[in-house]
Amino acid sequence: MIITQGTPFQKAIDAVESLPFDDREELLDIIRMRLAEQRRDEIVANAQEAVQAVREKRAKFGAVEDLKKDLLEE
Repeated sequence: MIITQGTPFQKAIDAVESLPFDDREELLDIIRMRLAEQRRDEIVANAQEAVQAVREKRAKFGAVEDLKKDLLEE
């Protein structure tokens, strides 16, 4: 990845690199936790959408062969 000097991303990297080692480790832990939390939120939203689709009878059920058949018919 090429990072142009002076970009906001590069400035963020420089700021992180200027921190003491322990602070960088803590920052990394915080970022990982926040990413995991965001991913969980995405999973919840997808699950809610799937439940809504089932309630509205927009969801289809069946085996893999049924899915293949439906895809080939379209």
